[in-house]
Amino acid sequence: MRKDPFKLRELLEPAVRALGYELVGIEYHPSGKHSVLRIYIDQEEGITLDDCTAVSHQVSGILDVEDPVPGQYTLEISSPGLDRPLFQAADYERFRGQQVKLRLRLPVNGRRKFKGLLQGLRQDEVVIVDDEGNEVCLPLEQIEQARLVPEFQG
Repeated sequence: MRKDPFKLRELLEPAVRALGYELVGIEYHPSGKHSVLRIYIDQEEGITLDDCTAVSHQVSGILDVEDPVPGQYTLEISSPGLDRPLFQAADYERFRGQQVKLRLRLPVNGRRKFKGLLQGLRQDEVVIVDDEGNEVCLPLEQIEQARLVPEFQG
C-alpha cells in the first residue's frame, strides 16, 4: 500500500474536509528541485479547476506553516480521474466488483503486475479474480500502486 512519508493525511485531511471534499490520497515523487507533491480530491459532483484552486490555497498555507516536506517541490491538486488510484485499505472494499490494475513492490509467483476483478480484502490481502477466473491474493503491504480500470459503455 502506498506510504504517506510525511504523515500528510492527518495534517491536511481536516482542512480538505472542511472545504467539502474527500481527500482521496497523497503521492510524493522526490526528484530534487523537480519533486512533486500530488493531492487527489473528490466529491460527488466531480472536481473542477476552481475546486483544485480552493484546496491548493488552503493546503499551501498549512504546508508553509508546518513545513513537513523538506526541500523544494511542486504542489499539484488533482481529481482522481477515471483510473482512480486506491490508497487506503477501505478503498479495496469500497470499489469491490470493479476492474483493477495492481503493481507490487516485490514479485508474487514471479509477477509484479496484476489485473482483475476486485473482490475486496481478506485479512491483510487484496483479493482479485484474474482474466482466467483464478482467485489471486496479494499482500496489501506489498502494493506499490493500484488503480481502477475505466469501463466504457459502448
